[in-house]
Amino acid sequence: MAAIQLSVAERKAHRAEAHHLDPVVMVGNEGLTAAVKKETDAALSAHGLIKVRVLGDDREQREAMFQQLCEELNAAPIQHIGKLLVLWRPKPTKTKAEDEDRKPGPREFKVIKNSSRGGQRPEVKRVRVLGNQRLTTGGIVKKSKPKQKSVKKSRVD
Repeated sequence: MAAIQLSVAERKAHRAEAHHLDPVVMVGNEGLTAAVKKETDAALSAHGLIKVRVLGDDREQREAMFQQLCEELNAAPIQHIGKLLVLWRPKPTKTKAEDEDRKPGPREFKVIKNSSRGGQRPEVKRVRVLGNQRLTTGGIVKKSKPKQKSVKKSRVD
C-alpha cells in the first residue's frame, strides 16, 4: 500500500486539529513491532488523526519508522516534530445493521395548550409517547387498548 498524498493546505489543517491531541500509541525501545503496528492501525480506524510517541533518540530511525508506518498502514504523514509523529487516515464509514424485527421507539410530541386568559402565552410541553400509548386531543397520554378481534356470530338455522 502507498501512503496517502495530501496537499500543503490539507496537511496544515490536520496539523492544527492534532495540536491538542495526546499521543495514543507509544513506540518503545523494541522499535516498530507487530503489536505497535496493530495498535496504530486500530487507533487510526477509531480516531482518524493520531499522535505516536517514539522513545528512541535517533532521528533517522524515527524518520524511517514514520515512513514505514505510513506505507504499511496506508496513512498520510502529517508532521514529525521531535519524538512525536502525527498520522492521518480517513475513518471508515460504519454501516449499521438493520434489525427487521425491531419496532419503532418512543416518539416525541409538542403539546401546546392555550391559556384561559387572553394575553398569556400558550403553555408548551414536550411529551414522550411509547409504542403502547396514544396521545389524546387534550394532550393527555393514555395507554392504548389492545386491538379487538372481530367476532362474528354464525347463524345456526
